[in-house]
Amino acid sequence: MENRTDERAEKLRLWAMGCHLASLACYLGIPFGNVIGPLIVWLVGKERYPEIEHDGKESLNFQISLTIYSLVAGALCLVFIGMLILPVVLIFGIVQVILATIEASKGNTYTYPYSIRFIR
Repeated sequence: MENRTDERAEKLRLWAMGCHLASLACYLGIPFGNVIGPLIVWLVGKERYPEIEHDGKESLNFQISLTIYSLVAGALCLVFIGMLILPVVLIFGIVQVILATIEASKGNTYTYPYSIRFIR
């Protein structure tokens, strides 16, 4: 019986990690892949593992927020300040995804900083 529990916990951690890692799909050239990836993983995974609800919502909210921040920084490139802000926003996003994935691999939940709560 313990093997089943361990196996389920391992699969749950993998799905939670997938919610965060799927946001890196935008770096594969998929437009808005940073939002679409976590959305797909969350919608498919929550049927089998309702416990990933927090990870899916967190990842999705952060990626939507990051997209907005990136668009604003991109628009600010017209006045040159965006050229300083945009790389910081992009690096911050990658670092936060890595931190969230590490926490999910440990079985912990992670709350992204500076994330607007669109989905509650």
